Amino acid sequence: MRVYLDNSATTAVDREVLDAMMPYFTDTFGNPSSLHGYGREALAVVDQAREKIARLLNAKPTEIYFTSGGSESDNWALRGAAHTYQKQGKHIITTAIEHPAILETCKLLESEGFEVTKLPVGRDGRVSLEDLKNAVRDDTILVSVMFANNEMGAIQPIAEIGAFCREEGILFHTDAVQAAGSIKIDVQEQNIDMLSLSAHKFHGPKGVGLLYIRSGVRAGKLIYGGGQERGFRAGTTNVPAIVGMAKALEISVRDMDNDNEHIKAMRDHFIKRVLAEVPYCKLNGGMEHRLVNNANFSFDYIEGEGILIGLDLSGIAVSSGSACSSGDLEPSHVILACGATMEEAHGSIRFSFGKDNTMEQTDYAVEKLKETVTRLRSFSPLFKEIKGEDTYV
Repeated sequence: MRVYLDNSATTAVDREVLDAMMPYFTDTFGNPSSLHGYGREALAVVDQAREKIARLLNAKPTEIYFTSGGSESDNWALRGAAHTYQKQGKHIITTAIEHPAILETCKLLESEGFEVTKLPVGRDGRVSLEDLKNAVRDDTILVSVMFANNEMGAIQPIAEIGAFCREEGILFHTDAVQAAGSIKIDVQEQNIDMLSLSAHKFHGPKGVGLLYIRSGVRAGKLIYGGGQERGFRAGTTNVPAIVGMAKALEISVRDMDNDNEHIKAMRDHFIKRVLAEVPYCKLNGGMEHRLVNNANFSFDYIEGEGILIGLDLSGIAVSSGSACSSGDLEPSHVILACGATMEEAHGSIRFSFGKDNTMEQTDYAVEKLKETVTRLRSFSPLFKEIKGEDTYV
């Protein structure tokens, strides 16, 4: 049996999405920047996709800018806003558990003279609104807090943070890449000034995303060249991918309640069985404000990479952290920020369920996890020491 439990890294393209995209590879293939009929047909399709996405996010079409994905959108939001508003101040607030696209961009901005405050999080992975209020200074120009964490699923109080920033006259950006498809997004109700999305997280194609920029907010030009995206982001418009993203977002909103119910049932069953049947493990993060698909565990006395490889040999795909930093042998900065020890962070594994998973697959994953953990601990001197066994062969 093959079981894909890494839906936080990427999702399979929905069949409806693929069907919607196909005509724009072959039939309506014109460049939307061309003035002839082929180009006008393609431009009309892009405009329709932009209008659909705007409606689903409760935004205006002119506030939606297409990008290559979440990392590009995050870079644009932070660098663009920082450079545009730096005369008003050079202080930025974010959190300790952001995606590398945010943290690395903040590091770059620090090298350019900006100051960055990283808010701590509790054991449940959530930031405190009070901590945010205390961190604000007269020169604070931007707050960036992710909507939901990609590693341990913590959902942040976005509407409350946005309302506070709006009252203080501070720009508020949220990386909503992991939230889309699981949580309702309404940029008006949630007081969001800028928002990043990536289609491949909600069963759309890879390589396409968007940045929402509220009317009146200035974020500068991202790419210089042609006049695409109203002159702010040059580059040939990726028509099929944009169509696919709009369709995927439409489906995810349409089916969200049913999908969440199905996914949560599997996730909760999985968590219950693992906690009951696998000794010396703990769930990272709380349950109340958590993405319905996420289960992140730390297993004592063994390495997460060993578990990942063992499960892979059984046909089960999981992750030991963010897919964007999977080549990094350092322990998860997210798990550490939530108060875990270095050993617990090294022993962490993320299981992320999707709408195509089944309860049969869930039980299979539990059984193979038990076998893998038992086997790895049989080789662990630390575990043998705890059990009082002779560590010498």
